[in-house]
Amino acid sequence: MIHHRLVIIGGGSAGMAAAVKAYELGEKDILILEKNNYLGGILNQCIHNGFGLHEFKEELTGPEFMSRFSKQVNELGIKYRLNANVLSVTKEKVVTYSSEEDGLVSVQADAIILTTGCYERNAGAIQIAGDRPVGVYTAGQAQLYLNCYGYLVGKKVFILGSGDIGLIMARRMTLEGAKVLGVAELMPYSAGLNRNIVQCLQDFNIPLYLSHTVKEVRGKNRVEKVIIAKVDEKMQFIPGTEMEFDCDTLLLSVGLIPNNDLFNNLGIKFSKTRGAMVNQDMETEIPGIFSAGNVLHVHDLVDYVVSEAREAAVGAVKYLNKTTKHAGFTYEIKQGYGIGYVVPQVLNIDDASEKVSFKFRVAKPFKDIVINIKEGERLIKKIIKPAIVPSEMEIVYLPKELFQKEDHVITVSVEEKK
Repeated sequence: MIHHRLVIIGGGSAGMAAAVKAYELGEKDILILEKNNYLGGILNQCIHNGFGLHEFKEELTGPEFMSRFSKQVNELGIKYRLNANVLSVTKEKVVTYSSEEDGLVSVQADAIILTTGCYERNAGAIQIAGDRPVGVYTAGQAQLYLNCYGYLVGKKVFILGSGDIGLIMARRMTLEGAKVLGVAELMPYSAGLNRNIVQCLQDFNIPLYLSHTVKEVRGKNRVEKVIIAKVDEKMQFIPGTEMEFDCDTLLLSVGLIPNNDLFNNLGIKFSKTRGAMVNQDMETEIPGIFSAGNVLHVHDLVDYVVSEAREAAVGAVKYLNKTTKHAGFTYEIKQGYGIGYVVPQVLNIDDASEKVSFKFRVAKPFKDIVINIKEGERLIKKIIKPAIVPSEMEIVYLPKELFQKEDHVITVSVEEKK
């Protein structure tokens, strides 16, 4: 069995950013394990721009953004193994992976950061009725085929789900000569960023059907027809609202799920995000095992993924240097009215840095509201918002001095103006 002080599972933007930060903090014994034959993860297929506005103060494509970090990893000499399929992680921090080059390898780590990202829900997951012909893809699959392999997956396309990947693929398919007939969204509001709705749909006159979903797919060998219908507040089809579209392809952008499979056998508690419950250092219930990026909760910007990965790296180096107390005053972080989730779920205030970050999403769109952050009944932060939507993650940084150790519960909630 080989040994490394810090093992990072996943070589995408989060994994590389965590590795570089840990190296800068003085930790040199780092190993990145990446299942693909290249670093960068999904960024390699995201050839659209819009990356790096926060991180680099310029607009980059996914490959450009990724290359900034892969260059740093290589220049610093940080070790990584490609084509490394991680099979298991134990509470004792033993990581087992296999690869064609190395065979079956067990690595004893002193600390682990999981940065394995997320995966897309597919047609089986949402149980679309009808035939099962060729031509039903997730938007990410279509993105990979088109941007990396040069295959146009269809010429007459309908898209289900208005997530950012689905919106971006509506524009991408149109630019490649396909006809995008429309985008259906189950919710009464879009799941994507406003800028993507404008740039990817409105600029190309692609209709968006809110409160609609696919009722049936028809086709013998290839997709021939997609039938959508409107749904009521209980998400039931409304009779007589059906619309038929003659098409050869259905793309699905119906949600991302954190890829936490390696944590399933560790007994770690999971939050509403379907990621692990973590503290302010992105540390799970098991000391020395950390989680960051889309494997923890789905982010809307890769810049935020990078920032969170650095937080995990800081926590991991503190743990390795035995400066984490794992004691002292602890808060439970709860989501109140109108809040979908909050990260972290635990705050060990005595271990926290001078500023504590809270990341959260609202459960539905709101206008003219106040976000209240309370320690027990004491208000410690009030944020006025003219509008807020679930697709945009909010980040609040609070000075450590605001926490008075008066109550063990901190609540983030929405207050609607009367």
